[in-house]
Amino acid sequence: MVDVYQVRKELAVQYISGEGMEVGALHAPLEVPNGAKVHYVDRMSAANLRKQYPELSAVNLVDPDIIDDGERLAQIHDNTWDFVIANHMIEHCQNPIGAIQNFLRVLKEGGILYMGVPDKRYTFDLDRPITDLDHLIRDYKEGPEWSKQGHYQEYVSLVDKVPEDQISARMKLLLDMDYSIHFHVWKPDSFLELLSYCQETLGFQFTIEQFKENDFEFICILKKTQNHKS
Repeated sequence: MVDVYQVRKELAVQYISGEGMEVGALHAPLEVPNGAKVHYVDRMSAANLRKQYPELSAVNLVDPDIIDDGERLAQIHDNTWDFVIANHMIEHCQNPIGAIQNFLRVLKEGGILYMGVPDKRYTFDLDRPITDLDHLIRDYKEGPEWSKQGHYQEYVSLVDKVPEDQISARMKLLLDMDYSIHFHVWKPDSFLELLSYCQETLGFQFTIEQFKENDFEFICILKKTQNHKS
């Protein structure tokens, strides 16, 4: 059986060094090599995260050093960090292309973006359709408000398995508490299609250093190259 966390750690040893950030670590911060300094970023304090995720009440949560929207990183200056870690975070982003753009924006040239992404085939997203590239492009170009309600409806129907007559009430509850669902879902090939679009059409400057399936997830490691378009 694959030791998911051991694989993550081995890749961190290979790619992570210097000073950087982890976005949305919650209860599972990446184990980084000695000497690497991590600043933790999340959209709310650990106390408020516990209210948001009662299912994590029995485990320790990372208390973030920086409270910020992990998609936008508005408080973080350009070209600042040696690495950005975002494990099981990109699926929570309403605008994943914009999030990748911002992850790259805050990296120095040569900086590393380390992403662990759930493979929908092996998670509670099993019954959900793959998010197609056209949908992601529209979220990026128009903003994600157009698709938000649909994501919650799909989540409530296909993940929570709520009976049809209770879907509206469950959606309202999650929307009112701003519950962070998996907005988008991928398999490895569809995520690689997204990265190819970011490189070839949008001109995001990065190389794919590693793309590795790891049990219920795949790990994608990007290196920022010169003249990234922010």
